[in-house]
Amino acid sequence: MALTSHPENEVIFIATPAMGMLSPAVEFARRLVDHNPGRLSATFLLIPVPHWPTIHSYTQSLLATSSHNLRFFLLPTTNPPSPDHFHSYVAHISSFIDQHKRNVKNAISNDSKRRVVVGLFVDLFCSSITDVADELGIPSYLFFASPAGFLSFALDLPILDWQLASESLTELSIRGFANSVPRRVLHRVVMERGDGHSWYLQHARKYAQMKGIVVNTLQELEAFALGSLSRGATPTTYSVGTILNLNGSAQWHPDRAQHESVIRWLDDQPTSSVVFLCFGSLGSLRGPQVREIAIGLERAGFRFLWSLREPPKANLGPPTEFSSFDEVLPIGFLERTARMGLVCGWVAQATILAHQAIAGFVSHCGWNSILESLWWGVPIATWPIYAEQHMNAFEMVKELGLSVEIRLDYWDGIDLVPAEEVERGINRLMEGDDMLRAKVKGMREKCRMALMENGTSYQSMSALVEELIANN
Repeated sequence: MALTSHPENEVIFIATPAMGMLSPAVEFARRLVDHNPGRLSATFLLIPVPHWPTIHSYTQSLLATSSHNLRFFLLPTTNPPSPDHFHSYVAHISSFIDQHKRNVKNAISNDSKRRVVVGLFVDLFCSSITDVADELGIPSYLFFASPAGFLSFALDLPILDWQLASESLTELSIRGFANSVPRRVLHRVVMERGDGHSWYLQHARKYAQMKGIVVNTLQELEAFALGSLSRGATPTTYSVGTILNLNGSAQWHPDRAQHESVIRWLDDQPTSSVVFLCFGSLGSLRGPQVREIAIGLERAGFRFLWSLREPPKANLGPPTEFSSFDEVLPIGFLERTARMGLVCGWVAQATILAHQAIAGFVSHCGWNSILESLWWGVPIATWPIYAEQHMNAFEMVKELGLSVEIRLDYWDGIDLVPAEEVERGINRLMEGDDMLRAKVKGMREKCRMALMENGTSYQSMSALVEELIANN
């Protein structure tokens, strides 16, 4: 199937089919083509994943929004490799994406005579697709939906790798961090040195070969990390954040009735009275930890909204929804807390954080979640689970002073945060330091100012547009 096209300078996008990477990449594509209307158009190539219902629902909703300047195109379906062949999500998803090279090349080539393609944007796990860009003579760019601090680690991984192999090294000097970074918060997949480690090294080498790297951050938030990226042979870096879909999944939520009932419940709560617990689109916790959280919540006594999901039933699969919360929560918990809290399944997180009833956020510290909380001025208590979240949590607490700590180094199935620690962390979040709350509110204003005309992120986006046009 050929892509419909227009004679404008065109950029092509492809992103990992996971909410934390696909959603910000789509929003960035919208911002890019809308920055100077008429100068650029974009085609977003979507990887079909009918076996992942939530992502499938989202991609189908995107296809219905294609317009003149931003078109969505569904690549042919390819059977994913068996998860049983991999030890990590990184290796599984990277291999799956790599299978789409031919489809991507065909999609671009079929219409190449009618378009001037001035750039191909890939994300964290799509770096192998740059081989297609090289074949077609198209400049490659990385859209990095994680922070600049973690980008500095990823870029330097081939150099740092020999140090990581030494288990005696307890702290690491990473150029994007002012403080030494403890080994215990480094990316676990990289540290385990299995198939995920091999893929990360491959991605890191590809990142260094890009013409440019776009980071979803802002100068006012990560000045030190961004400054560090200007040293050495790093591709030109553009900080264009915050890039957020502020409607979250509210527009296409798979359970609209649940979403609306959650909003109605929040509407009935006093302003700034509710602590929100959510561990991301891929986040879930095992039964023993869930019970400790429940006990800690009940003891803390604050109003709460808890997005609780069941761990994957299949290897490397996404979380699922509980058929009944009673099977995992302490006996009588729902009845005892009925007047003060609500336990629900997956929610439209950005919409929840925007609600006036929310006062604090217990978060897994995915970068999108951090940016959403800062955008709405909601303080975070850190509870990282997987991927680079531990490094994000370390940066937010130790480098930036914008969060309180429940844990920085939690690994589900290995650690157990007791109820007393949960209670203490929630108390600190909800009743803690006024200076922290003021600092978060100040960052909220900086996030908005950066996107205004002549703001730092606005100027960075303008520079990127000019470079893309010059590629013609």
